[in-house]
Amino acid sequence: MNYMLVLISLCLCVVFLKDGSVWRTNKFMDISQCPVELNSPDMRLWERRLLYCVPVPGLNSWAESTSEGAVNMCMDSTSEQRDKRRRMDIEAVDHNDFPVSGDESEDSPSVKRMREDPSSSQYLGPKNEGPCSSHVILPDVDRDSLPCLVKIYDSPESELKLNDVFEFVGVLTFDSELPSEKVDQDEFSNGLCDDVSVNLPPNKVPRLHCVIHRKLTAYDFLKNSPPTEPKPHLVKEAREALLRHLTSILGNDGVAAHFMLLHLLSRVHARADNVAVGKLSLNLTCISKETASVFGTKLSIVIKNLLPFTKCIPLTVEYLNSASLAPKKDYQINRLIPGVLQLAEGSHLIFDETCLETGTLNSAGVENARLLKALTELQKVEYDFKYYKMEMMADVQMLILSEGKSNIMPADIIMPFQPSSAGPSDVVPTEVLEAWRWYLATVRSMPHLISPEMQKVVENDLVTARQADRSLGSQDFSRWLTMGRLISASFGETSLSLEHWQMVKELERLRMDRLK
Repeated sequence: MNYMLVLISLCLCVVFLKDGSVWRTNKFMDISQCPVELNSPDMRLWERRLLYCVPVPGLNSWAESTSEGAVNMCMDSTSEQRDKRRRMDIEAVDHNDFPVSGDESEDSPSVKRMREDPSSSQYLGPKNEGPCSSHVILPDVDRDSLPCLVKIYDSPESELKLNDVFEFVGVLTFDSELPSEKVDQDEFSNGLCDDVSVNLPPNKVPRLHCVIHRKLTAYDFLKNSPPTEPKPHLVKEAREALLRHLTSILGNDGVAAHFMLLHLLSRVHARADNVAVGKLSLNLTCISKETASVFGTKLSIVIKNLLPFTKCIPLTVEYLNSASLAPKKDYQINRLIPGVLQLAEGSHLIFDETCLETGTLNSAGVENARLLKALTELQKVEYDFKYYKMEMMADVQMLILSEGKSNIMPADIIMPFQPSSAGPSDVVPTEVLEAWRWYLATVRSMPHLISPEMQKVVENDLVTARQADRSLGSQDFSRWLTMGRLISASFGETSLSLEHWQMVKELERLRMDRLK
């Protein structure tokens, strides 16, 4: 089963109605099987939320292959919660007025139809029979872009947010018997039935009635690597091996490899005013088209093998003038059309500016350049709702390859690339890649602090640096603190030590020497 990215959500209702001595419900159904009577005393309401979801953009094949184990784990860990929820649903209705047993409820017309025609529904279980599976359920649809309407029950609105990555298990329906005519309904009853506009053609957008759901973390994309307390020797071994590999891939440029490791460990862990604290975008300069074809390709392969969500975008004038980077609301179909920059948290983007040649940007190109600049500096994406625009927070790692300093995306680290060899093309064993994935996921999630003693040392060094170079500002000091945090994390440490702070200053000295 594929993982889905939540794009939009709507609120609907589930109703229990009394039909004589029998209670009937539209739960787990696309079409209500019973009429709705307003002000009826024999009525119970529950909330059902409708989510419009798509496969996670940039999901790599190794992360997708872990879905089977993740489904099994999800079913085991939530079975007790599911049983409790079912008991609560039943207890919410008076037992004296609810004589229908579970077996009798299966005789409803919808369930009969699903039992007689197995193709009308699928259960998303460990056999990967989901809307985005490779099975020929929807032969005319691209499985990598197939959306899904997920109907979720008894879930608070704060639990599922825009662009969150969730895994859903439930009943998949392909019921084409959507109401073709609207009967006379009042304002209240419209809330009890799914609007025809959201019931998109089931052969294009299937509908999943969710039984189990959970938000995924980085550990959920790892194979046989449950979140455990990281042991220092395992962290050290993984760090040394990964750093050696990055150094080799980058043509024995050890300084660039250190900055690349810090870049891969970066994430937005806090926001202060308009500052995304923790981000560390990297701009590797002195890279020509020929260099990019060698080192850029190898870097892209390495990062794809390490991180679950990645994208590589060759940046050209034509691309800037034609690409849809920002999500836009289409009021004709009443949906938010996703853009290139609508990504899951923790996604990694590589922008290859070596393809950028002289040209003129049209209005769309200027707007796209502004969006890329805002994402780099602020970690925000502007959503276009036609009549107004809304900024949404993002957490995306950005790597820019360019010949000179990028004028479009002002990165936190400008690093002139100085390889001394072509670098190897050896295939890394799967078990080694799994160890590196575990390492990155583990140290990125570790907390961090600075002791009062180290705070004084850092403050004194910042004052001294400012006196020596008046061009240094708050952005430089913020970058140094972020580097200190990331270097500590790379060693599996949760607090900044004097040794790690000295490493920050040495790396900055080596980088500045290259910029002179």
